[in-house]
Amino acid sequence: MKIFYKTSATATGGRSGRSALDDGSFAVDMVRPDAAATGDKTGVNPEQLFALGYAACFDSAMEIAAKQLKLSPEGARTSVAVGIGQQAAGGYALDLDITAHLPGMDDADAQKLVEATHQLCPYSNATRGNIDVRLHIDTAAA
Repeated sequence: MKIFYKTSATATGGRSGRSALDDGSFAVDMVRPDAAATGDKTGVNPEQLFALGYAACFDSAMEIAAKQLKLSPEGARTSVAVGIGQQAAGGYALDLDITAHLPGMDDADAQKLVEATHQLCPYSNATRGNIDVRLHIDTAAA
């Protein structure tokens, strides 16, 4: 595989610490998922960061897939909901819902676009087969 881009980050203190890109361009205080409910600290958790990254990546891949399929999804956007839970066999796993908002698009075209995007997106390729991912389509006008 030819690598187009590579980045690195370092975390200290895990979910109650700080994470930063090694190039110094971004750093964030980390909190546990229940921190907002308990009022412990301001920050973000890894699942929120994963949701941000996946949504941006899927949305970008959708632009590429739309061009390949000769579709023009006006006002398209992507939402990703990330859950975390304990597996029956132990350990933890993620659970994902991806919603492609494609206002006014024909349902059949929207389905083709989302399926093609899911095959193209690097996050989808990384998670396929090891994380429950559900795809949703919203074609209602904004």
